[in-house]
Amino acid sequence: MDKLTEYPKIIKQILTEYVELCKVNPNSGIETFLIVDESKAHYIWMNLGWQNGDRISGITVYVRIRDNKFWIEEDWTEDGIATDLVRAGVPKEDIVLAFHEPKMRQYTDFAVVS
Repeated sequence: MDKLTEYPKIIKQILTEYVELCKVNPNSGIETFLIVDESKAHYIWMNLGWQNGDRISGITVYVRIRDNKFWIEEDWTEDGIATDLVRAGVPKEDIVLAFHEPKMRQYTDFAVVS
C-alpha cells in the first residue's frame, strides 16, 4: 500500500461516512461537517451550532498524517477511529493515539512515538 496516496483516501472515506450518517438523523440546530486540509494532511470532523440556548462548537475527531502515520489527536467516537483504520487495512504500528500522553502509549496496541 502506497501510504502517501492511500492514507489520505482512507481517512477521508471513514470520516465522510460518519458525517453522512450524522446527516441521516440530524440534531436540530447543529451542523456536522468535515474539514480537510490535504496540503498539510489534517482531517477534522466538527459540530457547530446552537442547542437549548448553548453554543455548540466541538471537534469529534481530529486526525493528521505525520511521518506516514495516522496521529489521532482527538476522538470522541464510541469504538474509536483507530478501529476503523485497522478494519481498512492500516497496520497498528502506523496509528498513534496522540491523545494519550507519550509515556502512556506503550500500554496501547498502537504505535509508540513521542
